[in-house]
Amino acid sequence: MRVAMATDAGHPGRTNEDFAGAVPCGMVLVDGAGGISGADEVCHHGIAWYATRLGGALLGALSGDRSLRDVLAEGIERVTDQHRDTCDVTHPISPFAAVAMLRFSGGTVEHLVLGDAVALVGRAVGEPVVAHDPREVVIARSFEERLRDVPEGGDEYRRLFMELRARRNSPGGFWVAKDDPRVVDEAVTGECPADDVRTAALLSNGASRLVDTFGLTDWPGLLRLLETDGPAEVVRRVREAEAREGVATDDATVICRT
Repeated sequence: MRVAMATDAGHPGRTNEDFAGAVPCGMVLVDGAGGISGADEVCHHGIAWYATRLGGALLGALSGDRSLRDVLAEGIERVTDQHRDTCDVTHPISPFAAVAMLRFSGGTVEHLVLGDAVALVGRAVGEPVVAHDPREVVIARSFEERLRDVPEGGDEYRRLFMELRARRNSPGGFWVAKDDPRVVDEAVTGECPADDVRTAALLSNGASRLVDTFGLTDWPGLLRLLETDGPAEVVRRVREAEAREGVATDDATVICRT
């Protein structure tokens, strides 16, 4: 087995806010996100700091015997404690993240997804396991329509953005890693026999759009692309599609084990 990764910042000159890493027993991807103007006054560490700290904490705990939910809950609590005294960690525009994890142990491959990242497990026989949570995408789509003709940075833009943020980590809304470890109860989890697994991958939503936004392939096709050409080709095709369709770019990250 080998691990390969590709990542590309969505905005030249801005920090890539995705994190991905691997250890012998698994892989982690954290897709960092944050607020609007003024977020640096709420948390001076920033989104990339949050994503990197959380990702490192999760990687360090994967080899234990705790459930993936417990690993994520402890990671959220640990990182929150690291800046609780200096930042307003509960503020709606403080840093948060989508998370995807895979663990290979005990003859099984376990997955966990919280937010709009994707865990993809290709099996020797049958359709791949696709773990994702569509709630944020569904809710955000309605706000995108309302924001389309609103000048960015204005009072109305900020009001709508804060309204969207209020749907986060609340009943009827969508769930992400932020300051409250109890969100792990909303994570998508599952497992399959390791002997049945051929390829496994984690994707940020900026990379999974090759399938779920542009429809240029399906999940089995994406797995074949990873096996033949690797993660960098997935990212390249995403950037090509964004340019062709006039879609705003986003940080795009893929990590896979083949």
